[in-house]
Amino acid sequence: MKKIIYFSLLLLFSICNHAQNPKPDFAKGADVGWLPQMEATGYKFFDTDGSQKDCLQLLKDRGMNTIRLRVFVNPSEDKASGHCSKDETVVMAVRAQKMGMRMMIDLHYSDSWADPAKQFKPAAWAKHTFPELLNDVYAHTFDVLNALKKAGVTPEWVQIGNEIPGGMLWPDGSTDNWKQLGQLLNKGYEATKAVNPKIKVIVHVDEGNNNAKFRTFFDNATAQKVKYDVIGLSYYPFWIKKDYKETIADLQFNLNDMVKRYHKEVMVVEVGGEDDKIQNTYKLLTETIKAVKAVPNQKGLGVIYWEPEGARSWSQYNLSAWQADGKPSPALDAFKN
Repeated sequence: MKKIIYFSLLLLFSICNHAQNPKPDFAKGADVGWLPQMEATGYKFFDTDGSQKDCLQLLKDRGMNTIRLRVFVNPSEDKASGHCSKDETVVMAVRAQKMGMRMMIDLHYSDSWADPAKQFKPAAWAKHTFPELLNDVYAHTFDVLNALKKAGVTPEWVQIGNEIPGGMLWPDGSTDNWKQLGQLLNKGYEATKAVNPKIKVIVHVDEGNNNAKFRTFFDNATAQKVKYDVIGLSYYPFWIKKDYKETIADLQFNLNDMVKRYHKEVMVVEVGGEDDKIQNTYKLLTETIKAVKAVPNQKGLGVIYWEPEGARSWSQYNLSAWQADGKPSPALDAFKN
């Protein structure tokens, strides 16, 4: 009898604990860094019935619950390659939160795009010594996240760098000098946790189907005792000139391997398909979401589309998911599932 009572109480405690600390929903979202610029230049967004609507509402109606915003240090006013300042990001984050969206912040540590081909220091940091760069990374990270906190927004995730297979803040933080790169990444981690220890820190590498690239990067990160919570992946079959059917199994293998090898959670923080191949992009998204959800022990956190609203007519970018008439592509219906 005592055993029955004991196990009954144990079960009740487990149920109550789960109710108080439920597993967050799978994150389905969009990076919308271009949205303020698009609206400022007069771009209008429409639903399938022709009614004009807030872009964020259109995304929410298609099942999205998460918004990702990039941050540049001292950006220009260039339409496509500028904006995304701390102040502009705070305004967008507050707006998205009011819509019930969860938040991811993507710190580029540059005045414009940082990606595998370019990781340029902000102009204001260009002549700084390495110890000064460490302070810069900490101060910038803390400043952005503290500004968000003061505005009532605490992001769930923060990326320390954007697509950094070759490192960041070149040449000081290049992967040619992993010891220094490790220190820079840890400064970003420490600043994030100083603002709120519950924020999950993401380290982000491109080509999510390339297991060898990820093992090389994260083996080095492990050797340097880099601190992070989530491995972020980009997945763009278009850029490697292959269809998703040729690469989705490799993505699945890599997701599972990252969890098993490094004991971290994983998330596809960027994905995109061709805007004029609607059904193919729909299937790409469906299969990507399926792959991340299939990661064992719910370690696959979510999938984020990069700039779905960034219509080609405005951005010249052909991997958005928006049509020429200002309406969302049916491909985005994949996020409803």
